[in-house]
Amino acid sequence: MIGLTAEGTPLKDASEVAEFARRCFRATDENRVGIELEFLVYDRAKATRHVPLDEVERALPALPGGSRVTFEPGGQLELSGPAGPLTGAIDGLAADVAVARRALADAGLALAGVGLDPLRPARRQLRLPRYEAMAEFLGVPYGPLMMCSTASIQVNLDLGERPEERWDRAHLLGPVLTAAFANSPLSGGRPCGWMSGRQAVWEHLDPTRTAPVRASGDPAADWADYLLDARLMLVREGEDGCRPVRDGSTFRDRLVAGERPLTLEDLAYHATTVFPPVRPRGWLEIRYLDAQHPASWPVCVAVTCALVTDDRAADAALAAAEPYGELWRQAARCGLSDPRLARAADVCFRAAIEALPRLGATPGLVGEVAAFADRHVTPGRSPAADLMDLARGPGRRLSAWLEGHI
Repeated sequence: MIGLTAEGTPLKDASEVAEFARRCFRATDENRVGIELEFLVYDRAKATRHVPLDEVERALPALPGGSRVTFEPGGQLELSGPAGPLTGAIDGLAADVAVARRALADAGLALAGVGLDPLRPARRQLRLPRYEAMAEFLGVPYGPLMMCSTASIQVNLDLGERPEERWDRAHLLGPVLTAAFANSPLSGGRPCGWMSGRQAVWEHLDPTRTAPVRASGDPAADWADYLLDARLMLVREGEDGCRPVRDGSTFRDRLVAGERPLTLEDLAYHATTVFPPVRPRGWLEIRYLDAQHPASWPVCVAVTCALVTDDRAADAALAAAEPYGELWRQAARCGLSDPRLARAADVCFRAAIEALPRLGATPGLVGEVAAFADRHVTPGRSPAADLMDLARGPGRRLSAWLEGHI
């Protein structure tokens, strides 16, 4: 989410955008997994309080797994683990999550895995110039909600030897996986009408930068067109300033108009300000997954990795999921209460459970995936359904949900 810069060699025409897009789909013989987890941080004594960033920073110790610690604009804590084989990536990040949870609990805080803040209104803590410009560009109410109240799991996967196959799989599986891991049904303590309220927030933002990339059979060409046709979000002014672009112009418009020569650096920064459900960066960023409970996020990572990277699992999963590959809105609104998505999810989870040992997963991790399937997939109950039950229950037992994250 960084602005445009005037440095670098000017782009001649759209062919250089196409070349940039092709570099985003580099084939590789590696199969690494990178995991980025976002969490909301709560005060256990007063769940409606926004916990200041410096309070969280003081409570966090050094993390043994080498995860990078960053914060989103509303104070969401993000832990990004080093990329590696599936089991190693999960184990290293799990160790860091465990350390962070214990330290925050000792400080009276709770690390909560949920896609949309169920209790507190959006409030921005980071006031960097780029966030000021971004907030103005996105507008209210959905801009502040996205920036300050949402949390996700981002699964990063190498593109493999056939990048176009993994790109297609990640998209076609999207609605089923969105439904299976939908975990954000509340806002302001009440049902928001969606099982994944986080996805609903994204849907109400600028569609030129949040809609899925179209599929023509040539992913690099499709990505180039997406970048060209996305509206510019902001430009840099001086050393530290940023200004939102409010005239609706796209990167293609500015490239053709030539008011100020756009550079390769401009293009690279522009690419960081578009947020499709799947984004290529020399690897795949799978961005459509709601945050999960701090103890159960490995299931989300393991299933996603298995279905995208294991050919046998992908074949079985796509046979069930591909007919529903366009049902993004239905998946976010209904989750697994849609029987079509529930049936497809059941097939996908069985394929993932079979594939995980081939990917080096431990019996313990396979067991966690199976337990998640028994609890959520087989009965057609996304994780969001559990949170809905608490919100509707006697005494509105959201405090019990929060204690369950300690």
